[in-house]
Amino acid sequence: MKLVVATSGASGVNLGLKSLKLLPKEVDAHFIMSKNSQTVLAKEMHHVTTHKNEDISASIASGSFGVDAMLIAPCSMNTLAKIACGISDNLVTRCASVMIKEQKKLILAPREMPFSAIALENMQKLSALGIIIAPPVMAYYSEQQTLDEMENFIIGKWFDLLGIENNLYKRWE
Repeated sequence: MKLVVATSGASGVNLGLKSLKLLPKEVDAHFIMSKNSQTVLAKEMHHVTTHKNEDISASIASGSFGVDAMLIAPCSMNTLAKIACGISDNLVTRCASVMIKEQKKLILAPREMPFSAIALENMQKLSALGIIIAPPVMAYYSEQQTLDEMENFIIGKWFDLLGIENNLYKRWE
């Protein structure tokens, strides 16, 4: 599987980075990094191909490269709005546009709350196109006790949506 993971916005970037870290080695992972993510990525994740958000000529910006899925975690309201309006002015939004036109799996994890009516309208528009809107929301049945366990639950749910087997959280019994 070829998977693009991108981060947009600042709050919650750790979820995108942790998602990369927890991916199985057999996943061909590509990461579009914000400037703040560069230091962490260079030190901790050597099995990931990194791309600068300004490089819209990167391989992953082309449908012929064959990316299978994309996760944007977190997804800022700015990035969400650009995707909903078809604006492809950076690598994150260009890759999302390719996912939509190629009818590939695209998961957006919007991070702000409460959601404004405009954000909800953009989410509804994208959901109607088959984009999965999966904000980082907790469930209590898996009995998380720590922040690490809460993050694993959220990432495990995203991996479930991507078809990536995992044991990151306690499942419903």
